[in-house]
Amino acid sequence: MMTVGSLLSHDEIARLTRRSDWRGAWAVVSTWGMIGGAFLVLARWPNPFTFLAALIVIAGRQMALGILQHEASHGTLFKMRWCNQVVGDWACARPVWQTLDKYRRHHLRHHAETGTDGDPDISLHRDYPVTRVSLRRKLTRDVAGVTGMRTVAGLLLMDAGLIRWTVANDVIHLPRDDWWRHGVQFAENIAPMLATNGVLFIMLSVSGHPGLFAVWVLAFITPLPLFLRIRSVAEHGCLPRTRDVFANTRTIRAGWLARLTVAPVAVNYHLEHHLLPGVPYYRLRDLHALLRAKGLVAEPDGYWAVLKRATV
Repeated sequence: MMTVGSLLSHDEIARLTRRSDWRGAWAVVSTWGMIGGAFLVLARWPNPFTFLAALIVIAGRQMALGILQHEASHGTLFKMRWCNQVVGDWACARPVWQTLDKYRRHHLRHHAETGTDGDPDISLHRDYPVTRVSLRRKLTRDVAGVTGMRTVAGLLLMDAGLIRWTVANDVIHLPRDDWWRHGVQFAENIAPMLATNGVLFIMLSVSGHPGLFAVWVLAFITPLPLFLRIRSVAEHGCLPRTRDVFANTRTIRAGWLARLTVAPVAVNYHLEHHLLPGVPYYRLRDLHALLRAKGLVAEPDGYWAVLKRATV
C-alpha cells in the first residue's frame, strides 16, 4: 500500500498542510453570515418559496458547521490551537448539538479503522447498495422528518448517558445508574446546546422575528438528515473493505447545488482528506489537482452518479 511520503515530497506536504487563522475565521463568519442572510430574506419576503429556500440554505450551513467542527477536530480550522478548541466547539459544534472533544475521539477512530469492520461510522453505509425502493423509502423518511426526530431522541438519550455517544446509526445501551445521576449528566451535556441556541433565539427576538427560530429547528430535523445520508453514502458507501485509502474512500465532484447542501467546506474531497488529514479544507482541491497530475486519481463522479451506484 502506498504511503503519503512515497507520493508527495516534503515540500509539497509542507505547503499543503499550512494553516491560516484568517481563513478559518472567514469560514466560521461566512457560514453564520449565510444563515443570517437566509433569515433576513425570509423575514423581508415571507412566502413559500423563500421559506423553502431558507430551509435548504440553513440546513446546508448546519452541515457546514458540522464540517468546520470536523476541521477543528483535526486542528486544521485555525493555526492557533485554542481557536480550534474554543471557536470550533462553541461557534460550530454546540449550535448543532455536537461536542468537539467527543467528536474528535470518535472521528479519529474512524480514520484509524476506515475500510474495516471496526470503523465506528460503518453503520452509516454498511448496508449499501440497497434496492431503489429501499433508498426511496429512506430518503422519504429523511424529508418527512422521521429520521430527524429519531436523531433528536438519540441525542437526548446520549446526553442522559443512556446510550453511547456516536454520530453513526448504531445504538449501544449503557449501564443504568441512579436516575438523578442521569438527570445531572443530562443537564450538564445539553446545557451548551441550549445556551448557544438560546443566543440565536434572543438575536432573532431582538430583530423582531422570534418565530424564525422554528426554521432553524425544522432545518435540523429536515432536510439536514437527507444531506447527511447522501454525504455518508457518497464518501464510503459501496466500497471494498480494505485499508487502502484509494479504494475505501471516494472523492465526489460537487457543483454549486451540492456545495450548498451536501458538500460544504470542500468535504467532497474526501479521499484527499483521508490521505493527508492535516490539509486544511481550502487546500484539499490543490491536493486533488496534484494527485490528478501524478496520475494517482481519476476525475470523480458527481453525487447523482454515486447515488445511482448505491442501488441495485
